[in-house]
Amino acid sequence: MAEANGAPAYKFLIYGKTGWIGGLLGQMCEAQGIEYVYGAGRLENRASLEDDIAGAKPTHVFNAAGVTGRPNVDWCETHKCETIRANVVGTLTLADVTRQHGLVLINYATGCIFEYDAAHPEGSGIGFKEDDTPNFIGSFYSKTKAMVEELLKNYENVCTLRVRMPITADLSNPRNFITKITRYEKVVNIPNSMTILDELLPISIEMAKRNLTGIWNFTNPGVVSHNEILEMYKEYIDPSFKYTNFNLEEQAKVIVAPRSNNELDATKLSTEFPEMLSIKESLIKNVFEPNRKTPVRN
Repeated sequence: MAEANGAPAYKFLIYGKTGWIGGLLGQMCEAQGIEYVYGAGRLENRASLEDDIAGAKPTHVFNAAGVTGRPNVDWCETHKCETIRANVVGTLTLADVTRQHGLVLINYATGCIFEYDAAHPEGSGIGFKEDDTPNFIGSFYSKTKAMVEELLKNYENVCTLRVRMPITADLSNPRNFITKITRYEKVVNIPNSMTILDELLPISIEMAKRNLTGIWNFTNPGVVSHNEILEMYKEYIDPSFKYTNFNLEEQAKVIVAPRSNNELDATKLSTEFPEMLSIKESLIKNVFEPNRKTPVRN
């Protein structure tokens, strides 16, 4: 498929129309002039996926569907079969159908399948790599995501993107990690790898164009802590904002399932895309500067 000027023509089939990432992908395709359509089928229904592909005739497929739980991943602890149906059965079915059609599948997965350990201590700068075995199964959500990632390794057509604590410049969005922590009564203060979607989602579109596959740590290089983000929030948005910390033991009393904290090694992604900013640089450029409400300091 090629356009009149000789450039390749793309058509993306996107799953996750009602989701945050799926909606952003559609907007970015429109901005780039890329033809796209949202899948109507249920991921666990193979025949409906076949119908979508036959109707759309896509060049690439994107999976931004799945279950994270509402209001958070604790939902998955009491809805295990629904979580398996979406995150395991559905994702595997889509991988299998796209493979049969010779299509690359860009799969937005999670990096919340690791936690700091003796070989990767907090604050050490030693991040988990793409070929490391997941070591966090504290939540059922993470357990299903680790299971499906292991199985997807067998599908040579799949590009698995490990997203973590996603952030955008839309600070009104309740899914935004910054929005979440500004609304919490108390926050832990732990450095983590995170994903600035404003910068990395366009990279995922470019990854599709390059037909990249395999597992990728899909985070900006480096780590940032909750307190560092909230201090930026105070500096750029609301100097009167106040927050209170508590430790993991205290946090455990108000959540059902433990949460993942880790650093992912972003070397593979930054080697492919050397222009990618570090997490703190990207936060300032893509999130806080566009939202600045405080006067610029001289």
